[in-house]
Amino acid sequence: MTGGPGSVARMCGRYAASRRPEDLAGIFEIEKWEPEETLAPDFNVAPTKEVYAVLDRPVKDADDRRPVRQLRALKWGLVPSWAKSPEGGARMINARAETVHEKPSYRRAFAARRCILPADGYYEWVTARDERELEVEGKKKRARKQPYFVLPADGSVFAMAGLYEFWRDGTLPDDHPRAWWVTCSVITTEAETTPLAVAPADGPHALADIHPRMPLMLTPDRWDAWLDPARTDLDELRSLLDAPPAGLMRAYPVSTAVSNVRNNGPELLKELEGPEEGTLF
Repeated sequence: MTGGPGSVARMCGRYAASRRPEDLAGIFEIEKWEPEETLAPDFNVAPTKEVYAVLDRPVKDADDRRPVRQLRALKWGLVPSWAKSPEGGARMINARAETVHEKPSYRRAFAARRCILPADGYYEWVTARDERELEVEGKKKRARKQPYFVLPADGSVFAMAGLYEFWRDGTLPDDHPRAWWVTCSVITTEAETTPLAVAPADGPHALADIHPRMPLMLTPDRWDAWLDPARTDLDELRSLLDAPPAGLMRAYPVSTAVSNVRNNGPELLKELEGPEEGTLF
């Protein structure tokens, strides 16, 4: 995912998340979630929005300090605990799998505060090769971009590896409801070059044809290990960042309406017969 159709440097900036908390509770074996944190289905999730996160953590103020599987609503865009202000959070929506263990903004969260961000799938924009070259050279301000929706081919939940962090607003008293921010980031990895499980007839044949990066999808066999806060060995944790098996994903073109963050509805996920904008593969 890029930050949207006008961004080329980073990925994973829009996704869809329409599953109900009751459904997510069954999928991830959630033990605790707060009804007041229930989020409406969102078909155009963008940075700074609240999103669902699955995490294992002791319940606040509980006598039993064992980690409990929780479903929480967090703000997308990680704010490090040491940040002087939360203003940079909108830029920290992605953490690279290759460097997440060493980057100051992410390494503490990687060691102790890992989460899963459940999604239906994510959006990515493709630019025609000729127009992309002109855009890079600065000869054209806005190339035409075709959005694609990428999702598990079997329709299962897209479990994105994530991190979460706490930030204290020192300008507010302890009992203020906004004194503490809980924010998150999606971990990304190199996009697959192997064929998609289901590819559009006129379009990309692999995820790498769409964008060089992709959200790191965690298969169910890795969920418990990834969420376990007792796992702190960096070498063991880094092994969980390996790419998932190839051939699990599909991609299809969707309406350019998704490019406007104000548009939000299930129609954004409708598969088009072909791209609206011309792109070459």
